[in-house]
Amino acid sequence: MSATWQKVRLGEVLTAVERPEAPMPGMIYRQLGVKLWGEGAYERESMDGAATKYAKLSRVEADDIVVNKIWARNGSVAVVQTALAGCFVSGEFPTFATIPDSLLPRWMHWLTKTPGFWAQCDEKSQGTSGKNRIKPEQFLNVEIPLPPLAEQRRIVARIEELSAKIAEARSLRQRAVEEADAFSASLLASLLPDSIETKPLADLIAPNSKISYGVLVPGPDVEGGVPFVRVQDLDIKSPPPQPNKRIAREIDAQYERTRLMGGEILLGVVGSIGKVGIAPASWAGANIARAVCRIIPSAAILRDYLAVVLSAKPCQDYFHKTTCTTDTQYCSTCRNANSSASASGATPHCHLS
Repeated sequence: MSATWQKVRLGEVLTAVERPEAPMPGMIYRQLGVKLWGEGAYERESMDGAATKYAKLSRVEADDIVVNKIWARNGSVAVVQTALAGCFVSGEFPTFATIPDSLLPRWMHWLTKTPGFWAQCDEKSQGTSGKNRIKPEQFLNVEIPLPPLAEQRRIVARIEELSAKIAEARSLRQRAVEEADAFSASLLASLLPDSIETKPLADLIAPNSKISYGVLVPGPDVEGGVPFVRVQDLDIKSPPPQPNKRIAREIDAQYERTRLMGGEILLGVVGSIGKVGIAPASWAGANIARAVCRIIPSAAILRDYLAVVLSAKPCQDYFHKTTCTTDTQYCSTCRNANSSASASGATPHCHLS
Protein backbone atom coordinates (compact mmCIF):
# COMPACT_ATOMS: atom_id res chain seq x y z
CA MET A 1 0.00 0.00 0.00
CA SER A 2 1.33 3.46 -0.90
CA ALA A 3 2.36 5.65 2.04
CA THR A 4 0.30 8.48 0.53
CA TRP A 5 -2.96 6.58 0.71
CA GLN A 6 -5.18 7.68 3.54
CA LYS A 7 -7.18 5.24 5.66
CA VAL A 8 -10.80 6.14 6.28
CA ARG A 9 -13.71 4.70 8.20
CA LEU A 10 -16.38 3.13 6.00
CA GLY A 11 -18.80 5.54 7.65
CA GLU A 12 -17.04 8.36 5.76
CA VAL A 13 -17.67 6.82 2.33
CA LEU A 14 -20.81 4.69 2.78
CA THR A 15 -24.37 5.52 3.67
CA ALA A 16 -27.06 3.10 4.86
CA VAL A 17 -29.83 2.39 2.32
CA GLU A 18 -33.14 0.60 2.67
CA ARG A 19 -35.85 0.05 0.07
CA PRO A 20 -38.47 -1.65 2.22
CA GLU A 21 -41.40 -3.71 1.00
CA ALA A 22 -43.96 -5.64 3.02
CA PRO A 23 -43.99 -9.19 1.59
CA MET A 24 -47.30 -10.09 0.00
CA PRO A 25 -48.65 -13.65 -0.16
CA GLY A 26 -48.71 -14.86 -3.75
CA MET A 27 -45.87 -12.55 -4.78
CA ILE A 28 -42.53 -14.18 -5.63
CA TYR A 29 -39.40 -12.54 -4.26
CA ARG A 30 -35.89 -13.17 -5.53
CA GLN A 31 -33.57 -13.66 -2.57
CA LEU A 32 -29.95 -12.59 -2.22
CA GLY A 33 -27.30 -14.50 -0.29
CA VAL A 34 -23.70 -13.58 0.50
CA LYS A 35 -20.92 -16.15 0.35
CA LEU A 36 -18.07 -16.35 2.86
CA TRP A 37 -14.49 -15.10 2.41
CA GLY A 38 -15.23 -12.43 -0.16
CA GLU A 39 -16.68 -14.85 -2.70
CA GLY A 40 -19.50 -12.43 -3.53
CA ALA A 41 -23.28 -12.34 -3.63
CA TYR A 42 -25.48 -14.98 -5.26
CA GLU A 43 -29.17 -15.54 -5.95
CA ARG A 44 -30.88 -17.95 -3.60
CA GLU A 45 -34.18 -19.73 -4.27
CA SER A 46 -37.08 -17.39 -4.91
CA MET A 47 -39.69 -17.27 -2.17
CA ASP A 48 -43.42 -16.68 -1.92
CA GLY A 49 -44.19 -13.70 0.30
CA ALA A 50 -46.27 -15.96 2.53
CA ALA A 51 -43.19 -18.06 3.37
CA THR A 52 -41.14 -15.41 5.18
CA LYS A 53 -41.24 -14.67 8.90
CA TYR A 54 -40.11 -11.09 8.29
CA ALA A 55 -42.64 -8.26 8.21
CA LYS A 56 -40.36 -6.28 5.92
CA LEU A 57 -37.85 -7.08 3.17
CA SER A 58 -35.45 -4.68 1.49
CA ARG A 59 -34.69 -4.52 -2.23
CA VAL A 60 -31.05 -4.24 -3.29
CA GLU A 61 -29.67 -2.53 -6.39
CA ALA A 62 -26.44 -2.81 -8.37
CA ASP A 63 -23.31 -1.63 -6.49
CA ASP A 64 -24.96 -1.84 -3.05
CA ILE A 65 -22.73 -3.25 -0.31
CA VAL A 66 -24.55 -6.03 1.58
CA VAL A 67 -23.35 -7.30 4.97
CA ASN A 68 -24.34 -10.57 6.62
CA LYS A 69 -24.57 -9.65 10.32
CA ILE A 70 -23.77 -13.17 11.53
CA TRP A 71 -21.02 -14.13 9.12
CA ALA A 72 -19.34 -10.79 8.35
CA ARG A 73 -16.56 -12.01 10.64
CA ASN A 74 -15.95 -14.74 8.04
CA GLY A 75 -15.87 -12.39 5.08
CA SER A 76 -19.60 -12.46 4.23
CA VAL A 77 -19.68 -8.96 2.71
CA ALA A 78 -20.35 -8.34 -0.98
CA VAL A 79 -20.95 -5.71 -3.63
CA VAL A 80 -24.13 -6.46 -5.60
CA GLN A 81 -23.54 -7.17 -9.28
CA THR A 82 -25.97 -5.88 -11.92
CA ALA A 83 -27.57 -9.30 -12.52
CA LEU A 84 -28.72 -9.42 -8.87
CA ALA A 85 -30.35 -5.99 -8.80
CA GLY A 86 -33.96 -6.34 -7.63
CA CYS A 87 -33.29 -9.19 -5.21
CA PHE A 88 -34.43 -8.90 -1.60
CA VAL A 89 -32.76 -9.31 1.79
CA SER A 90 -34.04 -9.39 5.35
CA GLY A 91 -32.98 -7.15 8.20
CA GLU A 92 -30.13 -9.58 8.86
CA PHE A 93 -28.39 -8.11 5.81
CA PRO A 94 -27.84 -4.34 6.32
CA THR A 95 -27.19 -2.58 3.03
CA PHE A 96 -25.06 0.44 2.14
CA ALA A 97 -24.33 2.60 -0.90
CA THR A 98 -21.12 4.42 -1.73
CA ILE A 99 -21.02 8.20 -1.44
CA PRO A 100 -20.47 9.51 -5.00
CA ASP A 101 -16.94 10.55 -5.97
CA SER A 102 -15.40 8.96 -2.89
CA LEU A 103 -15.29 5.15 -3.22
CA LEU A 104 -15.58 3.01 -6.34
CA PRO A 105 -17.84 -0.03 -5.80
CA ARG A 106 -15.26 -2.19 -7.60
CA TRP A 107 -12.54 -0.98 -5.21
CA MET A 108 -14.78 -2.05 -2.34
CA HIS A 109 -15.41 -5.36 -4.12
CA TRP A 110 -11.72 -6.23 -4.10
CA LEU A 111 -11.24 -5.03 -0.52
CA THR A 112 -13.89 -7.52 0.66
CA LYS A 113 -11.57 -10.31 -0.52
CA THR A 114 -8.64 -9.33 1.72
CA PRO A 115 -7.70 -10.97 5.06
CA GLY A 116 -7.17 -7.56 6.67
CA PHE A 117 -10.77 -6.60 5.93
CA TRP A 118 -12.06 -9.92 7.32
CA ALA A 119 -9.98 -9.47 10.47
CA GLN A 120 -11.52 -6.06 11.15
CA CYS A 121 -15.03 -7.42 10.63
CA ASP A 122 -14.19 -10.22 13.06
CA GLU A 123 -12.89 -7.76 15.64
CA LYS A 124 -15.98 -5.55 15.34
CA SER A 125 -18.25 -8.60 15.71
CA GLN A 126 -16.83 -9.84 19.01
CA GLY A 127 -19.44 -9.97 21.74
CA THR A 128 -22.11 -8.20 19.72
CA SER A 129 -25.47 -9.14 21.27
CA GLY A 130 -23.67 -12.14 22.70
CA LYS A 131 -23.85 -13.80 19.27
CA ASN A 132 -20.84 -12.37 17.45
CA ARG A 133 -23.02 -10.37 15.09
CA ILE A 134 -21.81 -7.13 13.59
CA LYS A 135 -24.03 -4.08 14.02
CA PRO A 136 -24.27 -1.60 11.11
CA GLU A 137 -22.58 1.13 13.15
CA GLN A 138 -19.71 -1.21 13.96
CA PHE A 139 -19.31 -2.19 10.32
CA LEU A 140 -19.03 1.50 9.48
CA ASN A 141 -16.07 1.72 11.88
CA VAL A 142 -14.02 -0.66 9.71
CA GLU A 143 -11.11 1.22 8.12
CA ILE A 144 -10.03 0.83 4.51
CA PRO A 145 -7.20 2.26 2.38
CA LEU A 146 -8.58 4.93 0.07
CA PRO A 147 -6.40 6.23 -2.76
CA PRO A 148 -7.73 8.99 -5.04
CA LEU A 149 -10.47 7.94 -7.48
CA ALA A 150 -8.10 7.94 -10.46
CA GLU A 151 -5.75 5.60 -8.59
CA GLN A 152 -8.66 3.36 -7.56
CA ARG A 153 -9.68 3.07 -11.22
CA ARG A 154 -6.12 2.30 -12.36
CA ILE A 155 -5.56 -0.39 -9.72
CA VAL A 156 -9.00 -1.98 -10.24
CA ALA A 157 -8.40 -2.13 -14.01
CA ARG A 158 -5.04 -3.84 -13.45
CA ILE A 159 -6.46 -6.32 -10.91
CA GLU A 160 -9.32 -7.23 -13.22
CA GLU A 161 -6.97 -7.65 -16.18
CA LEU A 162 -4.87 -10.10 -14.15
CA SER A 163 -8.01 -11.77 -12.76
CA ALA A 164 -9.29 -12.39 -16.30
CA LYS A 165 -6.00 -14.04 -17.24
CA ILE A 166 -6.13 -16.23 -14.14
CA ALA A 167 -9.73 -17.23 -14.93
CA GLU A 168 -8.72 -18.11 -18.49
CA ALA A 169 -5.82 -20.23 -17.23
CA ARG A 170 -8.12 -22.03 -14.79
CA SER A 171 -10.63 -22.65 -17.57
CA LEU A 172 -7.94 -24.15 -19.78
CA ARG A 173 -6.75 -26.30 -16.90
CA GLN A 174 -10.31 -27.49 -16.18
CA ARG A 175 -10.81 -28.30 -19.85
CA ALA A 176 -7.56 -30.29 -19.83
CA VAL A 177 -8.72 -32.19 -16.73
CA GLU A 178 -12.08 -32.99 -18.36
CA GLU A 179 -10.38 -34.15 -21.55
CA ALA A 180 -7.98 -36.29 -19.50
CA ASP A 181 -10.91 -37.83 -17.62
CA ALA A 182 -12.72 -38.56 -20.87
CA PHE A 183 -9.55 -40.09 -22.30
CA SER A 184 -9.04 -42.21 -19.19
CA ALA A 185 -12.59 -43.54 -19.41
CA SER A 186 -12.21 -44.21 -23.13
CA LEU A 187 -8.85 -45.90 -22.59
CA LEU A 188 -10.32 -48.10 -19.86
CA ALA A 189 -13.12 -49.22 -22.17
CA SER A 190 -10.63 -50.06 -24.93
CA LEU A 191 -8.44 -52.09 -22.56
CA LEU A 192 -11.24 -54.29 -21.24
CA PRO A 193 -11.67 -57.49 -23.25
CA ASP A 194 -15.11 -58.22 -24.68
CA SER A 195 -15.28 -61.43 -22.69
CA ILE A 196 -14.63 -59.84 -19.29
CA GLU A 197 -16.94 -60.90 -16.48
CA THR A 198 -19.54 -58.32 -15.50
CA LYS A 199 -21.58 -57.95 -12.36
CA PRO A 200 -24.67 -55.93 -11.45
CA LEU A 201 -23.79 -52.75 -9.59
CA ALA A 202 -26.04 -53.94 -6.76
CA ASP A 203 -23.53 -56.75 -6.10
CA LEU A 204 -20.66 -54.27 -5.67
CA ILE A 205 -21.95 -52.07 -2.89
CA ALA A 206 -20.89 -52.26 0.74
CA PRO A 207 -22.79 -54.62 3.05
CA ASN A 208 -25.67 -52.98 4.93
CA SER A 209 -25.76 -50.08 2.47
CA LYS A 210 -28.13 -49.23 -0.37
CA ILE A 211 -27.91 -47.12 -3.51
CA SER A 212 -30.00 -44.25 -2.21
CA TYR A 213 -31.13 -40.87 -3.49
CA GLY A 214 -31.43 -37.92 -1.15
CA VAL A 215 -33.68 -35.15 0.10
CA LEU A 216 -37.01 -34.92 -1.69
CA VAL A 217 -37.94 -31.29 -0.92
CA PRO A 218 -34.91 -29.40 0.46
CA GLY A 219 -36.61 -26.04 0.98
CA PRO A 220 -34.78 -22.69 0.82
CA ASP A 221 -31.12 -22.03 1.44
CA VAL A 222 -30.49 -21.69 5.20
CA GLU A 223 -27.58 -19.72 6.63
CA GLY A 224 -25.58 -22.01 8.91
CA GLY A 225 -27.55 -25.07 7.79
CA VAL A 226 -26.36 -28.50 6.64
CA PRO A 227 -24.31 -28.51 3.39
CA PHE A 228 -26.43 -29.83 0.53
CA VAL A 229 -24.90 -31.53 -2.51
CA ARG A 230 -26.58 -31.03 -5.90
CA VAL A 231 -25.71 -32.39 -9.34
CA GLN A 232 -23.72 -29.27 -10.23
CA ASP A 233 -21.35 -29.99 -7.32
CA LEU A 234 -20.32 -33.42 -8.62
CA ASP A 235 -16.75 -33.90 -9.85
CA ILE A 236 -14.37 -36.84 -9.68
CA LYS A 237 -11.10 -34.87 -9.51
CA SER A 238 -11.87 -31.33 -8.32
CA PRO A 239 -15.13 -31.02 -6.34
CA PRO A 240 -15.64 -27.73 -4.47
CA PRO A 241 -14.51 -27.72 -0.81
CA GLN A 242 -18.15 -27.19 0.20
CA PRO A 243 -21.40 -27.10 -1.80
CA ASN A 244 -23.03 -23.66 -2.07
CA LYS A 245 -26.47 -24.60 -0.76
CA ARG A 246 -27.38 -25.40 2.86
CA ILE A 247 -30.63 -26.86 4.16
CA ALA A 248 -32.42 -26.74 7.51
CA ARG A 249 -31.18 -29.24 10.08
CA GLU A 250 -34.69 -30.54 10.71
CA ILE A 251 -34.96 -31.48 7.01
CA ASP A 252 -31.54 -33.16 7.06
CA ALA A 253 -32.62 -35.15 10.14
CA GLN A 254 -35.29 -36.87 8.04
CA TYR A 255 -32.65 -38.23 5.65
CA GLU A 256 -29.96 -39.69 7.88
CA ARG A 257 -29.61 -42.60 5.42
CA THR A 258 -27.98 -40.33 2.81
CA ARG A 259 -25.81 -38.23 5.11
CA LEU A 260 -22.27 -38.35 3.74
CA MET A 261 -19.13 -39.53 5.48
CA GLY A 262 -16.79 -38.54 2.65
CA GLY A 263 -15.41 -40.86 -0.01
CA GLU A 264 -18.74 -42.04 -1.45
CA ILE A 265 -19.39 -42.19 -5.21
CA LEU A 266 -22.21 -39.84 -6.21
CA LEU A 267 -24.21 -40.20 -9.42
CA GLY A 268 -26.63 -37.81 -11.10
CA VAL A 269 -30.02 -39.45 -11.63
CA VAL A 270 -32.15 -36.40 -12.55
CA GLY A 271 -31.26 -33.77 -15.14
CA SER A 272 -27.52 -34.43 -15.70
CA ILE A 273 -28.07 -38.19 -15.63
CA GLY A 274 -24.84 -40.17 -15.38
CA LYS A 275 -22.67 -37.35 -14.04
CA VAL A 276 -20.22 -38.92 -11.59
CA GLY A 277 -18.49 -37.46 -8.56
CA ILE A 278 -16.58 -38.53 -5.48
CA ALA A 279 -17.45 -36.89 -2.15
CA PRO A 280 -14.31 -35.31 -0.63
CA ALA A 281 -13.61 -35.62 3.10
CA SER A 282 -14.69 -31.98 3.53
CA TRP A 283 -18.28 -33.01 2.63
CA ALA A 284 -18.60 -35.24 5.70
CA GLY A 285 -21.93 -34.43 7.37
CA ALA A 286 -23.47 -33.04 4.17
CA ASN A 287 -26.62 -34.47 2.60
CA ILE A 288 -27.57 -35.00 -1.05
CA ALA A 289 -30.37 -33.94 -3.36
CA ARG A 290 -33.06 -36.16 -4.85
CA ALA A 291 -31.22 -35.71 -8.15
CA VAL A 292 -28.14 -37.46 -6.72
CA CYS A 293 -27.69 -41.04 -5.56
CA ARG A 294 -25.04 -42.30 -3.16
CA ILE A 295 -23.00 -45.44 -3.82
CA ILE A 296 -20.68 -46.98 -1.21
CA PRO A 297 -18.48 -49.58 -2.97
CA SER A 298 -17.72 -52.89 -1.30
CA ALA A 299 -14.20 -54.14 -0.60
CA ALA A 300 -14.45 -56.19 -3.80
CA ILE A 301 -13.88 -53.15 -6.04
CA LEU A 302 -11.69 -50.06 -5.89
CA ARG A 303 -13.73 -46.89 -5.51
CA ASP A 304 -11.74 -44.93 -8.10
CA TYR A 305 -11.98 -47.80 -10.58
CA LEU A 306 -15.75 -47.95 -10.17
CA ALA A 307 -16.03 -44.18 -10.64
CA VAL A 308 -14.09 -44.40 -13.91
CA VAL A 309 -16.18 -47.36 -15.09
CA LEU A 310 -19.39 -45.41 -14.41
CA SER A 311 -17.94 -42.48 -16.38
CA ALA A 312 -16.91 -44.65 -19.33
CA LYS A 313 -18.91 -44.77 -22.57
CA PRO A 314 -20.60 -48.17 -22.05
CA CYS A 315 -22.16 -47.09 -18.75
CA GLN A 316 -22.98 -43.59 -20.00
CA ASP A 317 -24.64 -45.08 -23.10
CA TYR A 318 -26.66 -47.36 -20.83
CA PHE A 319 -27.79 -44.40 -18.68
CA HIS A 320 -28.87 -42.44 -21.74
CA LYS A 321 -30.56 -45.42 -23.36
CA THR A 322 -32.62 -46.16 -20.26
CA THR A 323 -33.62 -42.50 -19.94
CA CYS A 324 -36.53 -42.81 -22.32
CA THR A 325 -37.82 -39.24 -22.65
CA THR A 326 -37.06 -35.75 -21.48
CA ASP A 327 -39.98 -36.04 -19.06
CA THR A 328 -38.11 -38.67 -17.07
CA GLN A 329 -35.97 -35.82 -15.75
CA TYR A 330 -38.98 -34.60 -13.76
CA CYS A 331 -41.05 -36.05 -10.98
CA SER A 332 -44.72 -36.82 -11.63
CA THR A 333 -45.85 -33.61 -9.93
CA CYS A 334 -43.62 -31.38 -12.05
CA ARG A 335 -44.13 -33.42 -15.24
CA ASN A 336 -47.77 -32.34 -15.44
CA ALA A 337 -46.91 -28.73 -14.63
CA ASN A 338 -44.18 -28.71 -17.28
CA SER A 339 -46.54 -29.74 -20.05
CA SER A 340 -48.45 -26.48 -19.62
CA ALA A 341 -45.27 -24.51 -18.91
CA SER A 342 -43.73 -25.61 -22.21
CA ALA A 343 -46.86 -24.58 -24.07
CA SER A 344 -46.55 -21.07 -22.66
CA GLY A 345 -42.84 -20.82 -23.45
CA ALA A 346 -41.70 -21.16 -19.83
CA THR A 347 -38.55 -23.08 -18.91
CA PRO A 348 -39.30 -26.61 -17.60
CA HIS A 349 -38.08 -27.35 -14.10
CA CYS A 350 -38.29 -29.87 -11.30
CA HIS A 351 -38.32 -29.03 -7.60
CA LEU A 352 -36.32 -32.20 -6.88
CA SER A 353 -33.21 -30.96 -8.67
